[in-house]
Amino acid sequence: MAITVELVTTLDDLTGLLAVEEASFLNPWTREMYLAELENPGVSYLFVAKDPAGRVVGFCGFWRVLDELHINNLAVLPECRLQGIASAILGRILEEGRRAGAGRATLEVRRSNEAARRLYERFGFTVAGVRRGYYRHPEEDALVLWREGFPETAQNGT
Repeated sequence: MAITVELVTTLDDLTGLLAVEEASFLNPWTREMYLAELENPGVSYLFVAKDPAGRVVGFCGFWRVLDELHINNLAVLPECRLQGIASAILGRILEEGRRAGAGRATLEVRRSNEAARRLYERFGFTVAGVRRGYYRHPEEDALVLWREGFPETAQNGT
């Protein structure tokens, strides 16, 4: 599927993002939480992936803190998964980080989320630690992943 990945700029983008959030997470962030993220430009960023019809099919939210990216959420609509959309989003996010001067990136992922772990591993993330009981409903440990450096190949997951 040909998609574009772009910064959230409209309330329609946010509405689409929220639909992906609701379909993807057991404890979704609220509209108010995302509106608060949008009020912190320069630190908080929201990108959406759109299909050729302009429908939001995925998104990623992250913070840039000094020289680090902190990836908060990355999700794709269930019916659009396994089509390279998450790779396109993550590649774009890492490219944005590189351009902004970030030298590394971090995130937490559920220990049981094998698909996400494989995606992040393809992009050079490695396990740096465990946060016991980090997730709720159901309770589960989070793996803390880090990626050092943003080489030019960041967009391809190589």
